[in-house]
Amino acid sequence: MLSPLVRKLIEDHGLDAASIVGTGIGGRITRGDVQGVIDAGGGSRSEAAPASAVAPAPRREVPAPRSGTGDTVEKLNNIRRITGEHMVMSKATSPHAMTAVEVDFESVDRTRRAHREAFKEAEGFSLTYLPFISRAVIDALRDFPHLNATVGDGELIVHNYVNLAIAVDLNFEGLLAPVIHEADDKRLRAIARDISDLATRARTKKLSADDISGGTFTISNSGPFGTFMVIPVINQPQVAILSTDGVTRKPVVVTDIDGHEAIAIHSVGMLAMSWDHRAFDGAYAAAFLREVKEILETRDWEAELA
Repeated sequence: MLSPLVRKLIEDHGLDAASIVGTGIGGRITRGDVQGVIDAGGGSRSEAAPASAVAPAPRREVPAPRSGTGDTVEKLNNIRRITGEHMVMSKATSPHAMTAVEVDFESVDRTRRAHREAFKEAEGFSLTYLPFISRAVIDALRDFPHLNATVGDGELIVHNYVNLAIAVDLNFEGLLAPVIHEADDKRLRAIARDISDLATRARTKKLSADDISGGTFTISNSGPFGTFMVIPVINQPQVAILSTDGVTRKPVVVTDIDGHEAIAIHSVGMLAMSWDHRAFDGAYAAAFLREVKEILETRDWEAELA
């Protein structure tokens, strides 16, 4: 699927999309791929501006910094270059907006503490917050399907399945977003296994093309680094991406069954979501995050792990 920006660039220069080799994730054609063909002399239409067009003001050239004594010059690797092109295209394509909620993770944390040792012994990896958040997101998407969508040519494609992409850091050298396909059919333990498996294979360069294509919603997990709030860039052609941030112990107001309030120390963290304003509005995004928050705070997670 071509992004609107790439499609327009191809049409404006009379190019054949089938003849362009895509270097993007899953073989997608990027703006850089099209520009490379244009710079090489491809295309049949004139690039000259119409005579009636107003000439643009001359651009002021900013001198590039020079490397000096002791500097190290590092060429951008392919992942960073492609990621950069994809993010610039995403910002140019989608009218980005952001909504965030604070979540009380005490119920989740209580379950994690109770099952931490047994889970690691049985599965071989630690039980983190990410599978709980993923499970809550997947369930909330059933009630807010326009978040589980991609943008086509003048249309919104609302998917009847959830392919959950999880951004994985490659030892600070780049990011990939492998996909848990048909995640809506899976419970917490299965989701945790898939997250661990995809992250391991991403870092050992063992992912297939299918593993990194077809996502319908993305989660970016900066929480292990203790972040307060990260505002991610939408993973095109999806319409939303959720950032999970650091969970810390904080004083919160709690209410007992009689309505009496007290101060308690709970595990609290932020969830921040960037979303495409073409697909829906702020109230829809806020209602979705409210449901994710409610699921995380009130679900019987003990029963989920049983």
